[in-house]
Amino acid sequence: MPKRWRPWVLGCALALAVFLGHLGILQSLSEALLVWPQAQPQGQVNRAFTTRSVRLERPAAAEPAKIVAPMVRVAKKTASAATPIASAETVQPATELASSEPLPSASPSESSAPSPSLEPASSPAAAAVVAEVDASPPRWSLLLPGSTRLRYKVHGVIKSFNYYVNGELLWLHDGKTYDARLEISHFLLGARVQTSKGQVTLDGLEPLRFGDKVRSEVAAHFERQKGRVSFSANTPDAPLQALAQDQLSIFMQLAAMFAGEPTRIKPGMPLPFQAVGPRSSENWVFQVGKPEILKLDAGPVPAVALLRERTGEYDTRVELWLAPQLDYLPARIRLTQSNGDEVDMQWISSQKP
Repeated sequence: MPKRWRPWVLGCALALAVFLGHLGILQSLSEALLVWPQAQPQGQVNRAFTTRSVRLERPAAAEPAKIVAPMVRVAKKTASAATPIASAETVQPATELASSEPLPSASPSESSAPSPSLEPASSPAAAAVVAEVDASPPRWSLLLPGSTRLRYKVHGVIKSFNYYVNGELLWLHDGKTYDARLEISHFLLGARVQTSKGQVTLDGLEPLRFGDKVRSEVAAHFERQKGRVSFSANTPDAPLQALAQDQLSIFMQLAAMFAGEPTRIKPGMPLPFQAVGPRSSENWVFQVGKPEILKLDAGPVPAVALLRERTGEYDTRVELWLAPQLDYLPARIRLTQSNGDEVDMQWISSQKP
């Protein structure tokens, strides 16, 4: 090779190595982004929705019905000069029997028969009923946030590589049904779609379908009549628990709980959920933290911190900051994996859908 060609060849080789190195990083980033919840790019909203908050409050419990004393038949007495005759057809309420003269004593044979008795409240059967009632999920008076579009600045770390992308949470509901969509997008890597659709009930959101799409979509289906969650990824079905949420609807459910009863929320309070993902179901328990002031690009934002700590080796650590000025929708979401990879979404603006 002529000497005059060597610098040119070395320069081309160096450029090719740099290009391949960047291509490898982008490929790793594209694969790693698959673990983070994202959603469809912004588009036209073609459904009815309301931008007003909706109170989901149960009607006041009716007064207990008055108990009417049962009518009892009085046994026929033997006529005598001292005792008036009571007809066999005479009927008196129990309250009148209490003030009437006592009935004759029972004979020894009659008194030896066992009398029926009520089961004490402390019996095992009664205790089981009480335990079942206590185990039921607590009910809340909910205030569902109005439909909105939240934009986020997203900073992530994947294999020690920092990246910056855009995020968006689109929340729509009409008081009866809802749609939610979360997006993290990059102009080179594209976007991943995570969606939640379902109904609005007095207990809040009742998901029917949770979808997660990158190249192809996997989804979880809430089969409530069968009491199970099925997955299109051919993973085993999961039993469906009361008040279950998916890993996107849980953000809006928490917002409705905090907005509906803010004085009920105390630091250290546990908030358990069944959180359904695209391939499996997990039990999440959020611990309520103390109020904080977030320093965001949009300015200082008061918020309440929540933490879902990892319980398994490969679980994701979930941190949320719910902001009153956003109707308690998340002003910040930070997800950290066991290998140290993380994504940090910080609110920058809101607008109507």
